[in-house]
Formats: sequence, C-alpha cells, structure tokens
Amino acid sequence: MNNNQNINNFNQSNNNQMINNQPVKKTVKTNDENQNEKPKLKRFKYKVKDQSGQIIESYFDAETQLDVQSFLLNKGYEVMSITEDKLSTSLGLTLMSTSKKMSSKDLNFFLTQLSTYIKSGIPLVESMEILSRQAKSKSLQMLYRKIVFELNKGTTFSICLEKQGKVFPKMLINMLKTSEMTGDLTGVLDDMAAYYKRQDSNRKEIINAMTYPSVLLIFAVAVLTFIITYVVPSFTDMYDSAGASLPKITQVIMNISDFVIQNWYYILLVIIVIAVILSLLYKGLKSAKYMMQSFVMHIPVVSDIIKYNQLVTFTSTFSTLIKHDVFITDSMDILSRITENEIYKKIIDDSIKNLSKGNGVSVAFKGHWAFPATAYEMLVTGEKTGRLGEMMEHVAAYYQEEQSNLVSRMKSLIEPIMIVMLAVIAGVILLAVVVPMFDIYSTII
Repeated sequence: MNNNQNINNFNQSNNNQMINNQPVKKTVKTNDENQNEKPKLKRFKYKVKDQSGQIIESYFDAETQLDVQSFLLNKGYEVMSITEDKLSTSLGLTLMSTSKKMSSKDLNFFLTQLSTYIKSGIPLVESMEILSRQAKSKSLQMLYRKIVFELNKGTTFSICLEKQGKVFPKMLINMLKTSEMTGDLTGVLDDMAAYYKRQDSNRKEIINAMTYPSVLLIFAVAVLTFIITYVVPSFTDMYDSAGASLPKITQVIMNISDFVIQNWYYILLVIIVIAVILSLLYKGLKSAKYMMQSFVMHIPVVSDIIKYNQLVTFTSTFSTLIKHDVFITDSMDILSRITENEIYKKIIDDSIKNLSKGNGVSVAFKGHWAFPATAYEMLVTGEKTGRLGEMMEHVAAYYQEEQSNLVSRMKSLIEPIMIVMLAVIAGVILLAVVVPMFDIYSTII
C-alpha cells in the first residue's frame, strides 16, 4: 500500500513539473522572496598611503569603521585615518541612495568587460577591482569597490549586485543566480550583455523615430504661435483703423488671436496642470496607466511601433530566460516584474494563473489585440515542440526587423505630411487676414 502511494506521489510530482513539454516547477526564488532587511550603511572618509607612497583620500560606504579598515588593509594600503562622514550619512548620501539605475548601454559594457576578464583567467574579485580602477565616474568606482568588498566577505555575486539597491535589473540578478547553480557564469554574462545591447539598440531606434516628428511638431507650434500673437494683431489694428468689414473666417482668427494674447498665462498654466495630473495618474494608478498605454497603442502608425517594441522586449527576454533553463513559472514571474507595460503585465499575470491550473502559457495570448496572430502561432508551436526559447528568439528577430522597416517608412512619410499640414494651417491663417486688404484697396480705388 505504501509503495503504491509513493509511486502515485512520484507521478504526481512529475506531472506538476511538465506542462506542454516545458518545466513549470519553481526553483529560482524571486528578489522579493530573498529580500532580507538591509543593514544601514554609513559613509566613511578615509586617507591611506599606497605602496608607492602616494596619498589617497576618498569615501567608502560600509556598516562599520572596522569593515572599511579591513577592506583597505586587504588592498595593501597603509591606513592613515578613517572617519565617519556624519553629514552624508544623516542625509542618506550613501551608495544605496546615490547610485542610479544602470542604463542598458552601461550594463552591456560592464558585462562584456567582466566576461572578457574572467575568460582570460582573472578571478572575479580581481576582475571587479580592474573595473573599479577603469571606471571614470566616482559613483561607479564606489559601486565596484562595494561589490569587491562584499565578494571578499564571501557573498555570492548575485547577492552582491542585489545589495546595491536598484542599480542592477532584477532580471540580471535572477540570471546570475541561475548561473551560480549551473556554473556557467561567463555564458550568462555574454548572453545578458547581448540582451542589453539589443535593448539599448531598440531604445535608440524608438527615440530616433520619435525625435524627428517631435521636433517638427514643436517647430510647427512655434510658427503658428508667432503668427497668432505677432502677425495677426498688426493686421487687426490696421483693419480697425480703416473700419473695414471682415469676413467671418477673419473674425474667427482675430478672436482666437485676442484670446491667446490676453490669456496665454492661463493657457500655459492649464497645460502644466494637465501634464502634472496625467503624470501623477500614470505613476500612481495602474488603471490610469493601463488606459493611457492602451490609448497610445491604438494610435495609427505609432501603435505598431509601440506594439512591436513591447513584443520584441517580451519575446527576447522570455527567450533568454528559457534558454538558461529558468522554469516557465519563474520566467513569467520575472517578466511580470520587469515590464513597464500594463497591457503585457495583465497578459502575463493571466498566463501565470493559467499555468497554475495546468494550462499552457499561450492561452492568455490567444486573440489579444496587443499580441499579433503570427507571434501567437509561433508561441503555440514552441509549446507543442518543446522549443519555446528558440521560437521566441525567432519572433523577436522577426518583429525587430519589422519595427526597423516601419520606423524607416515613418521617417520618410512624416516630413512631407508635417510640412503640408503646417503649410495648410499657416496658409489659411495668412489668407484670412490678407483677403480683407483687397476689399479695402478696391474701396479706395
């Protein structure tokens, strides 16, 4: 009886680990699960002498003065003085608060350099020391020194990065935890470097796509404002003195000009207030953020660029996680935490619920407007064949190319469209204020 029960338990365990040829049992803990109470750091100012006799003065963030002294002695320095910078500590100006989140470009450089040093046979601690010496900014130097300090205490590399607050992305930390279990640190470093390089390239492409129309729009608004506030009033004064009868369109343009001139500060104030309210709603309410993102993702032309960008980010990240044997439930959980798009976050959360019920991950994506049918079919194929990571990589590559082509087409079309629109609006305004001059001229003759 006991043997049968054990067999049933074993089979049930295996069934829980496989859904659609993919493992779903969690093995990698998320950041929140590993989050311990962080010790309060203090900022210490130190003065040391190196082996060549050169005096070095700098700062270091640690829990105690003894930690700083131990770190400096291990570096071979002669310690001259260590004092707590109480002002910086009281203001919270420690490494945790002053270090900003690393950009994709900086992460790519950091991971590439680190992987190169380790492949050359240099230990991890020494590699981080080299990076700290090469860093140009003082904040990066302090960051790398802090990581070296933690590594010397025996802390794992992933935890060292996790202790630096929000400097390093959650995905990178989770991938490093996986590498520590598999022993493939350089492989993960290379893959993550390539991933952040793609992210940086994708971000720049979106910025380039939006920069040109934004500049044209600002220029158009500036030209129209100049016409309304300076050109139209000069004609208004002339027509008033001449007592000319004005066409209705001219009267409308002049009324608009008078309103803008007399109430420009109210108009500016309303614009600022609306922008602030929308910003606060976007940051504070998930429902408002969802609605705004959904609205933007339905704007013609722009919608496809944003959809493709989100799709490329999702599929490339998903592919990277799956290729490194991160279980599907963990992968979806990580994706939900790192995505800034509420539409995709909701789809991912639905996928997690479906996985808990024993369904496939693709169910939540079926027929969704933010997930193209082609991508869905490839997702289903990946699930059925057990090659989900590879299929997601193909989807990312395909839509990356589609996005690049769409951006190129948009750039070639946006300039003539904006110029024509500006010419039409400016032409109508100028024509409306110039036409009465011909009536005045004919009256005089």
